[in-house]
Amino acid sequence: MKRIKALVLILAALVLTSCFEDRDDNIVQSSSIKDFVWKAMNVVYLYKSEIPNLADDRFGSNAEYSEYLDGFTSPEALFESLIYQRETVDRFSIIVDDYIALEQSQQGIFKTNGMEFVLYAAPNSETELVGVVRLVLNGSDADSKGVKRGDLFGQVNNTTITRTNVGQLLNQDTYTINLGTYDDKGTTDTTDDSIEPNGTNIALEKFQFTENPVHISSVLEVGGENVGYLMYNGFIGGSENTLNDVFANFKTSNVQQLVLDLRYNPGGSVATTTFLASMITGQFTGQVFEKLIYNENLQELNFDYLFANSINGAAINSLNLNKVYVLTTDRSASASEGLINGLLPYIEVIQIGTETTGKTQASRVFYDSEDFGRQGANPAHTYAIQPLIANGINKNNEAVPGTGLPPSIGFEYEERPLNLGVLGDVNEPLLALALADIENSTSKKRSIKDQPQLIFDKTMDSFDFLPFEKGGMIAD
Repeated sequence: MKRIKALVLILAALVLTSCFEDRDDNIVQSSSIKDFVWKAMNVVYLYKSEIPNLADDRFGSNAEYSEYLDGFTSPEALFESLIYQRETVDRFSIIVDDYIALEQSQQGIFKTNGMEFVLYAAPNSETELVGVVRLVLNGSDADSKGVKRGDLFGQVNNTTITRTNVGQLLNQDTYTINLGTYDDKGTTDTTDDSIEPNGTNIALEKFQFTENPVHISSVLEVGGENVGYLMYNGFIGGSENTLNDVFANFKTSNVQQLVLDLRYNPGGSVATTTFLASMITGQFTGQVFEKLIYNENLQELNFDYLFANSINGAAINSLNLNKVYVLTTDRSASASEGLINGLLPYIEVIQIGTETTGKTQASRVFYDSEDFGRQGANPAHTYAIQPLIANGINKNNEAVPGTGLPPSIGFEYEERPLNLGVLGDVNEPLLALALADIENSTSKKRSIKDQPQLIFDKTMDSFDFLPFEKGGMIAD
């Protein structure tokens, strides 16, 4: 909280001394939201120096500035014009017209039926898609209706899913999935394979839902050792106390190895990430876990996140591990990647799965107020921006590559839609690879990786149907 207040005070000072300090809202009455967007980006954007239109001396007069803003048809159009290399560098900055919904999303509150899925090209079709359930949120509508990980559905409301109707079908608040079965016709020849309806239909409805980011925690006995398993699906600020309770159980159970499942974790709070790193370790209190580096005008905000031994005065339950197993996919992003990157200088991290997203930058929500804080936000609208504002690096000044963090050599494994397994079960492939390594069983590792795999063309997943991207790396 002290850090947030410091950020607000510095931004307020910068706004008051900016080259447009004399520009009141009456100068750009029809463009007040665009005025807010430009001024905020001019102060906080990480890549400000790369965008000529954000230069402090870009405009010679108020009239020139107003004419510039009026050249954009919407706040969104202006914002997009100020993004640096959208396809390759800044893939993550956003503008929203409903910051209340955005805030709720960052707290794990969003409208969902609880079914997370991946859409693949249906076998032997250039137009049809098939959905594969990858995760069912605990306590959600899908959970109560019996939807299971690995369920296939080729139809919604008895309509075949195609590349052209997928949005119309799955963006609805209520719909029925028509489950199917993969039919290989009893042969190894895949040219006649298909998804056939199996008669099971499940009606789902989206509700406002609060996700518990701790999806699974358990203790497994493997090779004479107690192994902690934690599937954690979002670094939601405030969830660190729940995490600390999980690690208290791990300590009581004398956990000697830890498998941290971040395969669907899109990120979140840097502070929460630091607390989790401190629970995994415990022997590095006071040392640098992660650094945030801001643009050249905000260097006074550069900040070191340090390994801690307490949360709000309560002792952190630390395992003092020198090695951790982390399960990842291309949906492991931002703070998830920051956790791995921050731990690498200190302990052995065995990463199992596939390459991560590749997001090293932190962001924050800014509002249309004098200091861009939430308090005093313009009541006439609910626009806000969440731009990239800082680069996250580890103790050794190393950032997460833009291409993502690759899995450890020998631990590459892509989830297979027809053999996903049950999350938390010792036979689930990614977890099984970690357990095989703990047992030092090369033959088990080989048998898992050598399982036959049908090649599916992944097109999109349920995250693509959310109004805001989940997670990120939130500078807090």
